[in-house]
Amino acid sequence: MTVSPLQGITHACFGLSYLCAFLLEFARLLWPAAGWRVAGLAFGVAGVFAQSAYLLVNQPTPAAPYGSLLWLAWVLALFYLYGTVHHAKQAWAVFVLPVVIGLVGLSLVLVTAAPGHTDFGVPGWAAGERFWGGVHGLLILLASVGVCVSFLASVMYLIQARRLRQKIAPGTVVPMLSLERLETMNRRALNGAFPMLTVGLLVGTMLLEHGHAFGENVLSLKVLSTTGLWLVFLLLLYLRYGAHVPPRRLALFSIGAFVLLIVALAAAHPFSVVGGGQ
Repeated sequence: MTVSPLQGITHACFGLSYLCAFLLEFARLLWPAAGWRVAGLAFGVAGVFAQSAYLLVNQPTPAAPYGSLLWLAWVLALFYLYGTVHHAKQAWAVFVLPVVIGLVGLSLVLVTAAPGHTDFGVPGWAAGERFWGGVHGLLILLASVGVCVSFLASVMYLIQARRLRQKIAPGTVVPMLSLERLETMNRRALNGAFPMLTVGLLVGTMLLEHGHAFGENVLSLKVLSTTGLWLVFLLLLYLRYGAHVPPRRLALFSIGAFVLLIVALAAAHPFSVVGGGQ
């Protein structure tokens, strides 16, 4: 039986590619030259290709913590490539790639600590329940992307705001988007993520109740952290549209929401069924 070369792709392949891309982008900031950007993009594209192949061959489920982190890292890697090309004059990659690398590294730690195949569902689930389990996972994944974008915009916003307060000349520091664009990015990310997170939680609650496991899993770390994330989102929306607090405070809350998201994604899923390894 012929073994596909794609089956030899591991976390190290795309993780190291992203790391090289980040180092090259960082070097470009210290010693500006066109070659750094080209080389960095080449490693970035190689990382996305390798990770795409890994996901295609292994098909990790979002029900597994390592799988949800890998899928999120892949979407953000695409976001990094788009932003690096679209915002060529800004230090986009320097902010996005560390998040991608961190997610890949955390997924590697989790899959090493708890190897095995994990899938949505409980014993006896029919195709309909598995379908809604997939819908739940997709909605949570898309909401997670929104949280990550909000986090990145918030970090850049705080850095840019500090520069303006200190009246640092733009030509002497890393180029970044304006405060207005960063605030808009944060707002759109939150507005888009909240309804997906809400529907995802409702679908997840329905599945727990259908599987007669709601009482057993309602106090699990996964459920509590995800519910806490939803409450933080609700607070953020109130502070923005009801209390009209300054964007700087909203940025701090958005960073807190990202930390809670990582906890939620890394926690074991109540729907997961661990079977044989693969």
